[in-house]
Amino acid sequence: MELVTTDGLFKLDGGEWEVTNNIWIVGDDSEVVVFDAAHDHQPIVDAIGGRRVRQIVLTHGHNDHINAAVALRDAVDAPILLHPDDRMLWDEVHRGESPDRDIEPGTTLRAGGHEFSVLHTPGHSPGCCCFHDVETGVLMSGDTLFCGGPGATGRTYSDEPTIIASIRDLLLPLPEDTVVHTGHGDTTTVGAEREGVLDRAAELGV
Repeated sequence: MELVTTDGLFKLDGGEWEVTNNIWIVGDDSEVVVFDAAHDHQPIVDAIGGRRVRQIVLTHGHNDHINAAVALRDAVDAPILLHPDDRMLWDEVHRGESPDRDIEPGTTLRAGGHEFSVLHTPGHSPGCCCFHDVETGVLMSGDTLFCGGPGATGRTYSDEPTIIASIRDLLLPLPEDTVVHTGHGDTTTVGAEREGVLDRAAELGV
C-alpha cells in the first residue's frame, strides 16, 4: 500500500480550509486501485508508475477527495466509483461530468491480489464508504474514522449520531488490530478508537 499526499482547499457551506489529503494506492507490480483523487492528479499518476488502474474509488464526495478525479481518469483510463448518495456533492465540483459506476455496499473490489469489501458508513456525508481488506487486515476509512475518533460532522449533509452508529455497527466489529488508513492524518487501529467511539455513543444515546 502506497501513500500519496496532496495539499489544497476543502470547500463546503461557503467556507474554505487548507487541508492535506491522503491518497492510497493498493495493488501489485501490475495493477492497482486508487482510493480518492485529491487536488492534483499528477503526483498520483507518478506513484502509479504505468501500472493498470482497475478503479478510482472515491470514499465520499467532498471536493477535497474528488477534485482531481476527472483529470486522473483521463490520465490513466480507469473508471471512477462513487456512492450515489453523494452525487449532489460530485455535481458541485464536476458539472457536466459523471462518475462511471456506483459503489455498491456488500460487493467486493479487487485489484492486485487484494479484495476489499464495501461498507456504507454514512454520517460525515450520506455516501461515505469504507473498504475492508480481510486478508491484510486493513481498512480504508476515508473521513469516517480518524486517528482520534470519528470524522467531522455539523456541516451540510452530515450527522454525528449517524456516523457514530456507522462506526459502532460496521467498523468496531472488525478485529482490534485492523489497521485504519485514513483520508487525512495518521494511521490508527480499530482497537485504538473503540473506547472513544463507544463513550460518545453513550453520551448521545445512540
